[in-house]
Amino acid sequence: MSSFQSTAAVRACARRAASTTSAATLAASTTCRAAASRIQLQGQRSAGLVPKSWTRFSSSSIANDNQQKEKQRQKQFINLIPSENFTSQAVLDALGSPMQNKYSEGYPGARYYGGNEFIDASERLCQDRALETFGLDPKEWGVNVQALSGAPANLYVYSALMDTHDRLMGLDLPHGGHLSHGYQTPTKKISFISKYFETLPYRLDEKTGYIDYNKLEELAIIYRPKIIVAGASAYSRLIDYSRLREICDKVNAYLMADMAHISGLVAAKVMPGPFTHADIVTTTSHKSLRGPRGAMIFFRRGVRRTNKKGEEELYNLETPINASVFPGHQGGPHNHTIAALAVALKQAQTPEFRAYQSQVLANAKALAARLGQPKDKNGLGYTIVSGGTDNHLVLIDLKPQGIDGSRVERVLELVGVAANKNTVPGDKSALTPGGLRIGTPAMTTRGFTEEDFARVADIIDRAVTIAVRINKAAKEDAVKKGNEKAANRVKTFMDYLGNGETDPEIVQLRSEVESWVGTYPCPWDQSS
Repeated sequence: MSSFQSTAAVRACARRAASTTSAATLAASTTCRAAASRIQLQGQRSAGLVPKSWTRFSSSSIANDNQQKEKQRQKQFINLIPSENFTSQAVLDALGSPMQNKYSEGYPGARYYGGNEFIDASERLCQDRALETFGLDPKEWGVNVQALSGAPANLYVYSALMDTHDRLMGLDLPHGGHLSHGYQTPTKKISFISKYFETLPYRLDEKTGYIDYNKLEELAIIYRPKIIVAGASAYSRLIDYSRLREICDKVNAYLMADMAHISGLVAAKVMPGPFTHADIVTTTSHKSLRGPRGAMIFFRRGVRRTNKKGEEELYNLETPINASVFPGHQGGPHNHTIAALAVALKQAQTPEFRAYQSQVLANAKALAARLGQPKDKNGLGYTIVSGGTDNHLVLIDLKPQGIDGSRVERVLELVGVAANKNTVPGDKSALTPGGLRIGTPAMTTRGFTEEDFARVADIIDRAVTIAVRINKAAKEDAVKKGNEKAANRVKTFMDYLGNGETDPEIVQLRSEVESWVGTYPCPWDQSS
């Protein structure tokens, strides 16, 4: 029965019901209800059981309102957080694709669900592109693209290669390392990695701001870790992977490189990567690589070494690492993320991407120079940890200015600049760190050049000056109110500062920032 015929039948039922006895009316009503049910069912089938009213949630819901506000914030902010970036519209489209509807526990060709023909093809494509992007021979390297993010990826590797309470060494968090490398304090195991395994940090030479490889070697020979992690979240210099390889060989340890921050730079071949020397390499995909929020785990294949008997020892990494990801820690992978990562990896193979990464480096050097050079040499006289940068980030030590990263971060946020407080060598507290971590990937994506980042340095300087002034006023106000104990607390500063609307300098600087940065496009502007 067609939709037109069904509608006509219902109308006829109504007419009959109006002209019959009560018993007949009941029978007619039953017939009418049956016809109406058929119409309703046909409508549901044609709509896929999704009411048309659901479409309103895509345009007028609170969730959409938040998305639009965040989109506007990103447009109006100078984003200096070195671990953030703007991914392309093509990647965003893949993230919102029907790939997200499919369950696919397992690996290509060995799934626990049916209907994965194209999911398998997508994951294999992503794996192939990952190896191509970093110039790796599939006979020597494999890659897992299912890890959900960077910290879990690191855990999966540790769990694959170590037993509980085996030993791990990584760069100390206050010296530029990452939580997932096993951070702990003398009184608390902050990262659960340090609960599952025994962790010992290596550190910087505080005089130079560079990794102290000699001390690292000395500790490794005593500690004899099973894995040494080469990677950082706030280290602005090149890592000497060759030196770390030598140390690992002396103590029979695996060298695991976490290149989450620099993978885009490595892919573009504008800075040396870890693959020549590392056994395992992990990375996120959303930082300098400019992809979706995911991760990759690269692992060696083939001969690991020749033993004293002259026998070749083969790597045994692929099976335990894959088993650690699934079923060891995860269920079904996020197929939309894997599809989006395949798109980003293809983009990373283009000349435009290489040019972008070269500009990221040039911008970082310009930013560091303007901030760190003496005032009589066209600089602002700030202390830059290690004296400069070789990558995408700059770490400022604010202690000489008499202020900390927490207070400056908040003032920057109020004037439309996103940065993040960070520990620097010599800090006693991670809650009020003395440093500010800034980077160039995001704003380079939007078109900033060296001149723009020199202007960014001036904006940071103005924000620091404001923070110092307000901090002094907040302390004086606390003392005046008889609350001397609270005078130095960050909360006292934050309460006094408020939203900054009553401070003319903050209002003026925010207006300047919004007017300026709003003229630079975001990826979604260029795709429209």
